[in-house]
Amino acid sequence: MRLAVSDVMAKRVKLEVKLLAHTYQPQQVVAAAIRQCYSAVGARELKEKTSRETQRRLIRQIVSSGHTSTIEHASFTFAIEGISRSCSQHLIRHRIASYSQQSHRYVDLSKQELTYIMPPEVENNPKLRRRFQREVDEQEKKYNEMVKLGINPEDARYILPNGVETKIVVTMNARSLHNFFRLRCCQRAQWEIQALAWEMLRLVKKEAPDLFANAGPSCITEKICWEGNLSCGTWKKIKGGELRSR
Repeated sequence: MRLAVSDVMAKRVKLEVKLLAHTYQPQQVVAAAIRQCYSAVGARELKEKTSRETQRRLIRQIVSSGHTSTIEHASFTFAIEGISRSCSQHLIRHRIASYSQQSHRYVDLSKQELTYIMPPEVENNPKLRRRFQREVDEQEKKYNEMVKLGINPEDARYILPNGVETKIVVTMNARSLHNFFRLRCCQRAQWEIQALAWEMLRLVKKEAPDLFANAGPSCITEKICWEGNLSCGTWKKIKGGELRSR
């Protein structure tokens, strides 16, 4: 049963990430691509004859050397829910990727309960949390009223807050993911995309542990923080860590 406009209350949601698909045997594919560069034999035969230990050695050697074009042959597709429109704007700045995002132009949000994301800083403040909830509820009511009056969802959506939830499918190759994790797992990254990056890293490490063994923020992977005066200071806790500016 549809609620009356006056009874509408938006629903807070949390981040949810699933690995929908990935290149079949991603580490074997990458190892075959690496070997193809130096072999007269075709990649098909190389894939079949490369041992697990050799795959591990080749992948780690390539990743550590920075000559990572061959890891582009492995790709990973994620279904992401529970992120804000604000977060999605950070995400799509990573241009070597494919995105299919829920369209608030075509999805009529008045036909369902509005879902949104609340920043932890607000959530941890009871007074601000209640005020935030009231404001989101009010925007939902106004959106629903506009749609009820005949305004198209593509125009009514202009009144919705940045915190409204969106859903998105993302595909990145392993090289782009390494870059993504390097930038977005950093503690200086915006909190929401930082949480997303760590969850995506957790999922790909399950499927391709050697490929992503050294993935993450540069303070961990390189023992170098490149943030200069803006550094969070994590590098100080890492043996051999150092601070640099570009």
